Amino acid sequence: MVQLFIYREVTGDSYRTLETYQELAEPFELDHVPDESVLSRTWHNRFDDGVREYVTVAAHFVVKEIHDYGITVPAIRPEGEVTHSKPESSEDDGKDETRAVEFSNEQIHRTTRLARDHGFDGVDSGRAQNASYEDIQFFELQTFMGMVRCGTAQGATRFQYRRGEEYGPHGDTHLRAVKQFDPEELVNGFNETTDRLLSVIASEASFRRPVTAAIDITTIPYYGDVEGMPMVSGTKGRDGRAFKFATLSIIGQNIPLVLAVEPVRESSEWDENPSNQIIHRTVRRLVQRAKEQVPIETVRCDREFDSIRVFQTLSNLDVNYLIPKRVSSSERDALKQMEEDDQEVAVESASVHVESGSHPMRLLYVPSTSGDGTAVFATNLRVGPEEAESFCRRYSRRWQIENEYKSIKHDFLAKTSSKDYRVRLFYFVFAVLLYNIWRLTDFLLKADVDGEMDYAPVLTAGECVRPRGI
Repeated sequence: MVQLFIYREVTGDSYRTLETYQELAEPFELDHVPDESVLSRTWHNRFDDGVREYVTVAAHFVVKEIHDYGITVPAIRPEGEVTHSKPESSEDDGKDETRAVEFSNEQIHRTTRLARDHGFDGVDSGRAQNASYEDIQFFELQTFMGMVRCGTAQGATRFQYRRGEEYGPHGDTHLRAVKQFDPEELVNGFNETTDRLLSVIASEASFRRPVTAAIDITTIPYYGDVEGMPMVSGTKGRDGRAFKFATLSIIGQNIPLVLAVEPVRESSEWDENPSNQIIHRTVRRLVQRAKEQVPIETVRCDREFDSIRVFQTLSNLDVNYLIPKRVSSSERDALKQMEEDDQEVAVESASVHVESGSHPMRLLYVPSTSGDGTAVFATNLRVGPEEAESFCRRYSRRWQIENEYKSIKHDFLAKTSSKDYRVRLFYFVFAVLLYNIWRLTDFLLKADVDGEMDYAPVLTAGECVRPRGI
């Protein structure tokens, strides 16, 4: 069990996610991977402070060694999420105060209530005041379905069993209510809610401004007929279908929150969707919304956003960017010249010229962290050859957004096979909202703890967002 918990700390997986990895049982010499409740009780009740400290220090040492040696391990958590353990001395007992602290149920309940009060107020269905159920009852049902990973009919039945038949709506009633959320109003409500959440931590010194942000696109698989489904896009393998959502999230040494959500409609071979060349418009909307809430210093995107229009859009919005480039003929020529000159690092000046403006940029050629060849990055910052490699290493922190998506999908996203896009959008946006509430609650609990803030969560998702009485 100790080895299993070290693995969890190395990857940053939640208890709920770990439970789904039954293939881990054999290498850790277990009959099966225990469920979420058993894992939580083991950590909090069976392990004492010494065992918890051992697990944390050992796992964080592994994480830092992997990052220091530049080894590519997709499942590894970002280095910025782990603590820097101090050696034991006569003046210091060697324990990391943030990780060792325990919170009472009353502290957790009070802080969660604060976060939920701010988290749900901005989302309004616009239903009549005399409706049979208040919005909060639908939100609690939606929360429950995400936590137990079930569909509407099963979730409503189980929810009523726990809360009483008169308290919770039936499954068909829930779906009808969800469909009343206008997509545009839902996104606007999410923005308002995010602003409320940020207002709670505005005065906290550990919330650093300006922020570093990551933009990425995640997919929710769709297996039905694509006819009449304009928001369904093809996946990279071309044989898959999915709903796609772009997000902008805070990363780095800061509280991980999703600041903006934007549905993505890409070109598909079965319809006349607009080309995904308009991805720069998605980027513009995400950054504009986020900048209304916090100042943004740097944006990091993946290779999918390698576009001169994206570069210029970010420049026009007065933010810095670091984006990996696809290797075209001009980059291949530069790589060939580097090989001839026996160079490992090179910086090439370039410029962007599009109808919306122009700006100088740089192409950074640095050793790939995977140990295979050279990686190429684009940035609008003035970076010299002597600092290019260390500067590009910061890009690895963008992996935080992958852990974020993993948590949103495995801990908070309810199942559905609905073809109605309003349902799909509501389920995803609500899951992101729950993720933000979880992270805010964890942040607030640790804000009063002396010492450096540790952004690895001490709360499980279930401890934070579990509806009353469940």
